[in-house]
Amino acid sequence: MTSRGSLPFDPIQRAADLWEERVGPARTMATVTSVMRVQQILLSQVDGALRPHGLTFARYEALVLLDFARRGSLPMRVMGERLQLHPTSVTNIVDRLQGDGLVRRLPHPTDRRATLVELTVEGRARLEKATDAVTAIDFGLSGLDAGEQEQLTTLLRAVRRAAGDFD
Repeated sequence: MTSRGSLPFDPIQRAADLWEERVGPARTMATVTSVMRVQQILLSQVDGALRPHGLTFARYEALVLLDFARRGSLPMRVMGERLQLHPTSVTNIVDRLQGDGLVRRLPHPTDRRATLVELTVEGRARLEKATDAVTAIDFGLSGLDAGEQEQLTTLLRAVRRAAGDFD
């Protein structure tokens, strides 16, 4: 999402007012639309911070996932499950990361059908610089203090749990 400057009005409030007039109660529509709009804003800001490092948020997230892996590598199937991505998307992400020398594919030691992915030394170095860039902008999340961030995380966790994201 490219920034075109501030609007002279709150577009979600305007939509909520019109929804109330034409459809009915707008609380849920306004909440969901707010979450979606904030997601676009955050993704734009994070991608902007990652662009100088040759990464998108999806590729950055894959590198972080691999860095957090206990064994230092993960099967591509597990990456897809954890990142909530279709296998084709995981393949595309890994292809790009491998093409940039940030990860390597390895045969799984016990499952010939599976492929492991692990960070390279260059991948770890790029991840460190990219992490400095996104933390320098607080992942694009401005306007909330630490307590409000915790409260928002708690609220969104309840939505994720209700949707079956985790047990």
